Amino acid sequence: MDGALLHPPAEQYDTLERQTQAATFGMWLFVGSELLFFSGLFAVYFGLRARYGAPFIEAAQHSKLAIGTVNTFVLLVSSYFVALAASGPRRGSSHRAVRAALFVAVGLGFLFLVLKGVEYAEHFRDGIYPAGLYHYAEAPSNGARMFFTLYFFMTGLHAIHVGIGIGLLLWMARRVGRGDFDAVYYTPLEICGMYWHLVDIIWLFLWPCFYLLR
Repeated sequence: MDGALLHPPAEQYDTLERQTQAATFGMWLFVGSELLFFSGLFAVYFGLRARYGAPFIEAAQHSKLAIGTVNTFVLLVSSYFVALAASGPRRGSSHRAVRAALFVAVGLGFLFLVLKGVEYAEHFRDGIYPAGLYHYAEAPSNGARMFFTLYFFMTGLHAIHVGIGIGLLLWMARRVGRGDFDAVYYTPLEICGMYWHLVDIIWLFLWPCFYLLR
């Protein structure tokens, strides 16, 4: 049966192809805006790093390198499964296989957040807080306080994005279970995949800034 009959476009579009193009273009605009936003935060980071220098490096010695590195691999593996799910309908994968890939990615996303929570808890126990609450005796400098203030703000913002991504993947799993996607129409699945890959890419920049600065 014709895919246009199975998946009629929204009333504002002439064809399903135009709807797909508009949705994809809109997602690229969103990705660009997110990258610009985080680029501004990274500009602040590098400006403060240039100002404080040694205290920033000293503060980085107290970041949880093992947890940050494990979380990096967690997100990379999750992106692999999201890519499998997003390309599943095009490759003719069953709904069960696509949902399984999505659920694995969701599980890895939750693992990332749990490890991030453990990391924050260890910092709080040591007296490492953002801004004026900071009272870590082993790195008492203002540079260290600025480092960890940025750390909490940027990694916390990223964690919020991970949480949103988990919600989107669960929504996609529900739609896959309903049979909403096939080889003709799977645009929402691809768009949610783009969002998850964006979250992954942002972390690949956060990881060296806050964990590998030694």
